[in-house]
Amino acid sequence: MIVVPVKEGENIERALKKFKRKFEKTGVVKELRRRQCFDKPSIVKRDELIHAVYIEKKNLREE
Repeated sequence: MIVVPVKEGENIERALKKFKRKFEKTGVVKELRRRQCFDKPSIVKRDELIHAVYIEKKNLREE
């Protein structure tokens, strides 16, 4: 459960902003979206490989 301490006299908008930030950090929405559809293990592995190649190329370009 997310708890956002609100100081006396603090604007409710600021408290909402803190709540949204904490909620995003928990990763609940990402997990829900990930679970909406099933990806075959072979497709997941292929995507990880493509991402690894992309990162490697990016690192080589920076050097």
